[in-house]
Amino acid sequence: MNEHRTPTRRRLITAGLAAAGAAALPQLFADPATAQTSVDMELVLVAATVDPPKSGQGTTLNAGPHVQAVEAALAAKGHLNSALVDGHYGSSTVTAYAAWQRALGYSGIDANGLPGPTSLTTLGRDEGFTVSRVVSIGSRNDAYRGVRVNTRTRNMLAAADAKVSWNLTLSQGSYNPGGDPTSAGTHDGGGVVDVAVDGWTSTRRWRTVRALREVGFAAWLRTPSQGNWPYHIHAVAVADTDLSGPAQPQVHDYFFGKNGLANHAADNTPPEYQVGFTWWEQYNRL
Repeated sequence: MNEHRTPTRRRLITAGLAAAGAAALPQLFADPATAQTSVDMELVLVAATVDPPKSGQGTTLNAGPHVQAVEAALAAKGHLNSALVDGHYGSSTVTAYAAWQRALGYSGIDANGLPGPTSLTTLGRDEGFTVSRVVSIGSRNDAYRGVRVNTRTRNMLAAADAKVSWNLTLSQGSYNPGGDPTSAGTHDGGGVVDVAVDGWTSTRRWRTVRALREVGFAAWLRTPSQGNWPYHIHAVAVADTDLSGPAQPQVHDYFFGKNGLANHAADNTPPEYQVGFTWWEQYNRL
């Protein structure tokens, strides 16, 4: 089953909360008793990767009420302890949402714990909320210059490519289970690519990192000193519903200024090539 098939019943209304950038102050959770009748899918998706692990400061986005509505619905379905309905889309909520996806008959990447349009719409229909700002990745069998990616990722790459005067070529795409072992499974799902940078100047490499970040990728220049790999750019599409388990925490690292590697060291990107946190749909509203 494909989580991204078009729902047969969907009513969209405008969400009342705007997304915050990485520089925003942490937001407090809404009153648990407050009814959230419209869930902003974009905010919930971003929170699902930015929030874990719980750090005690509250959610870092204006997503709390939207996440809380989803958590309350999962609790009503018996997938989440009601004590964990707190507006923080942490690891327990990821696990609970994956259980809901499996209950709908999904498996594999379709049961990764990140809300897809069909599962979220179905949950809302059952538990009393509507879904706004639906995120769709399109086809999983699209390509960028011959390398497999989904349609959303292809469009993001094209937009980043248009920002520089050289062509972006992928050394690795998405949906590549069992691929390069140095990638640790990050390319098993969608939204993750590696950009080849062999022979490029340092400036060209960093300008490409910046272009990818501007359109909504968590992107880093990988160097041989960091691991057993050549220079390349690793990019993860923020708010892609098909992110593999290993790719999801890389968005958390990126939001908090880290490198997305196992050591969670500081991001080595020079300040002049860093940009505010964003994702594809928000970028297109600017």
